[in-house]
Amino acid sequence: MPNELPTLLQATFPQLEPTLLLEIAREGKVKQLEPGQEVLRTGQYLPSNILVLNGLVKVYRQDEEGNEFLLYYLEGGNACALSLMCTARNEQSQVMAKAVTASELLLIPAQVSEQWLARYRSWHNFVIASYRERFDELLQTFDSIVFKGLDERLVFYLKRHLKAVGPQVRLSHQQIAEELNSSREVISRLLKKLEQKGAVLLHRNSIEILDLEDL
Repeated sequence: MPNELPTLLQATFPQLEPTLLLEIAREGKVKQLEPGQEVLRTGQYLPSNILVLNGLVKVYRQDEEGNEFLLYYLEGGNACALSLMCTARNEQSQVMAKAVTASELLLIPAQVSEQWLARYRSWHNFVIASYRERFDELLQTFDSIVFKGLDERLVFYLKRHLKAVGPQVRLSHQQIAEELNSSREVISRLLKKLEQKGAVLLHRNSIEILDLEDL
C-alpha cells in the first residue's frame, strides 16, 4: 500500500493539489477495517482526522440500550466531518462509526491537518465542503423523521443505501427495523408492499432495490 498510496490518493481526492497529496501520503497512516469493526466510539478523544480511501463506513448514534440510529454513510473520497471538528476542538466524539464493508481509512494527525488549513486552499475548501455535505445529510435525516411517515422513511433509507452501496441491501428486516426505530413486523409489512409495487425484490437475508424513483 505505501507505494500505491500517492496514486490512490490522486484518484480518490482529485480536488486536492499534488503537493498536498504527497504530504498526506507521507503523514497519513492507513487503517484496514473488517465489516462491523468500530473506528469511532462515543466519548472518545480523536488524535487523528479520518479520510475514507475505499469501502463504506456507517456513522450513527447509539442509545443506552444499544439501539442504533443511522446518521449518514461515508465512502471513498469522504472525510468524517465530526472527526475534523472533534480534533480541531479537542472534544469527545458524540457519535459512533463502524465499517459496513471491508474498508480502508487514512488517519491524519490533528496537528498536521491544522497546519494544512493555512497552507493549502484546497484542504480548507475540502474541510468546509465536508462540513456542508454532512450537515445537508443530517438535515435530510431530520426531515425524514419529523415530517414523514414510516413508509416514507423506509423509502428514504433505501434510496440512501442505494446511493451509497448499490441495489443489494444485505441487511435483515430486523436490522433495518432497529435503524429506523421500528419493529421487524412493521418493516416486513412495508417491504412487502414495496415488493407488490415492483420497487424491491425480497430475498431471504437481503433486499434487491429495483425502482424507487416514483415513490
